[in-house]
Amino acid sequence: MRVLGIDPGTATTGFGLVCENESGDLKAEAYGTINTPVDLNMPARLKSLYEQIEQILILHRPEQGAVEKLYFQRNVTTALSVGQARGVILLAFANHDIPVAEYTPLEVKQATTGYGAADKKQVQSMIQSLLQLEVPPRPDDAADALAVAICHLNSHRLKELGAS
Repeated sequence: MRVLGIDPGTATTGFGLVCENESGDLKAEAYGTINTPVDLNMPARLKSLYEQIEQILILHRPEQGAVEKLYFQRNVTTALSVGQARGVILLAFANHDIPVAEYTPLEVKQATTGYGAADKKQVQSMIQSLLQLEVPPRPDDAADALAVAICHLNSHRLKELGAS
């Protein structure tokens, strides 16, 4: 299965395409970030994000998507803009008829590191190990997106086991 994980943001959105073969081995096929120019107004930034997500979906043709759920403690303005970015991302998946699952940061950290309060370095290190990468994935947004994809693959595997 090919899963495109997304760590949403308005300025920087991480993406990571992870594939699982029949033996259960995971491989990172592509990862990186989508950046929108800070000098653009919000509608133009959202349009840019949408167009770049569209290009990734067309190029990589994932079978499923996984997006990190919105989480915020203090900054409501940031939460609103990230929510708008999430909406654009979910729309892009829907326009391609790609099923999407959503996971909280806690679920992603637990699924990838076994510890819900893992820090960025711990997540990067575990993603490097799980995907057998030579170096930890960078930047943080890309590593987080890979973690979201891995979380979905683990969750999907557990659901299949429960159904059988």
